Amino acid sequence: MISDEETGAERRRLEGEFLLAMRRAGSIMQLLGQVSADRIGINATDLNCLNLVALTGHMTAGDLAKQTGLSTASITGVLDRLEEGGFVRRVRDPHDRRRVIVEVGGGAGLREVGSTFAPVVKAWRATAADYSDDELRLLLEFQGKLEEIMRTQLGRLRGDGEAPPATG
Repeated sequence: MISDEETGAERRRLEGEFLLAMRRAGSIMQLLGQVSADRIGINATDLNCLNLVALTGHMTAGDLAKQTGLSTASITGVLDRLEEGGFVRRVRDPHDRRRVIVEVGGGAGLREVGSTFAPVVKAWRATAADYSDDELRLLLEFQGKLEEIMRTQLGRLRGDGEAPPATG
């Protein structure tokens, strides 16, 4: 029979291993983002901004600045580069002509994004096929909780006490 002490030690070991696995995955994701950005011909910050716009479909430059923590001047530079590359376009808000909305563009640059990330998506789908629907639901629930933790900590570290809005 396993004692409560052994069960507790096993639980702490598993939690520790899981935390290390998450740290490794986070580091690898950052490295993948950097190498992917290089391949696409943009910098990692621009790729991250493009991803945020793509996740929401569209947003204002101010919203993008708020989510990234970048200044509006920096976001203007990001958007200038992304627009020049055909990754995004700026359009007037039909409800408020003073506002500009950023949306994913249809330029050639997006084809490079697609070809860069298509193998990642293919590999992910192959891995996901090994899990049942219930297991995927559990993983999705956990990922949602992890995202909320990260958003809360991002807000805390920025000192604004406000977590960036969800983009999914």
